[in-house]
Amino acid sequence: MKIVLKNFDSILHVKRATMSAVILAAGSSVRFGESKVSASVGGMTVLERTLLAFNSCRAVDEIILVLPREGFEKYRRDFDSILPEKVKHVVRGGDTRQESAICGIEACHPKAEYIAIHDAARCLVTPDMIESVFREAYEHRAATAACRVVDTVKYADDKGFIDRTIDREKVWLVSTPQIFYANMYRAAAYTARDEGFEATDDCMLAERLGFKIKLVDVGRDNIKITYKEDIARAEEILRQRGEIV
Repeated sequence: MKIVLKNFDSILHVKRATMSAVILAAGSSVRFGESKVSASVGGMTVLERTLLAFNSCRAVDEIILVLPREGFEKYRRDFDSILPEKVKHVVRGGDTRQESAICGIEACHPKAEYIAIHDAARCLVTPDMIESVFREAYEHRAATAACRVVDTVKYADDKGFIDRTIDREKVWLVSTPQIFYANMYRAAAYTARDEGFEATDDCMLAERLGFKIKLVDVGRDNIKITYKEDIARAEEILRQRGEIV
């Protein structure tokens, strides 16, 4: 019999599902020009902000941190002092984001029922955002952080001319965390690896096998640090939240 939980507290304070969070910090940061997870945002590194959000989230049982394979030992030493208590393993990543995610899930506790995949560069994520995605993943088996588009969206032809206008009510910008029932994600990730399929996000892996993923509107603050100018934008968001002055 399927039990439908009425509120999130019933997950957290009774016998709830366990979740491992895989934080991907193994990217090359080519567009940023240096290690973006080491960059300071409001007096704290990008990586530290991300880890603290997941560490503070009551839905998260353990954190697996994935660092670049090249220079791993140096990164490990550099970040050792900022690792909060829920970080259980720090592992080497792969050549691609997809490979790094597999490195992370292979270090997760074998009894974890849900796995969250999150880009370390999204350092403005909050515990509430993570919990809201987890709540929907618990109900639907898979969910992702996202936000609705506010601009008019056009679809272009091969020559760069407008082909048609897309109904923006059905268009979302997807971010992370992306949270999946653990066995679902493993099946999707390993199938893609074995068949040589490359995806730009983890939802694509699950979509490919026919799984449905619930979109969860977490607002527009969950930005990704990609370019240097994103630091100023992130700090302005933190000021608006009252987290820095």
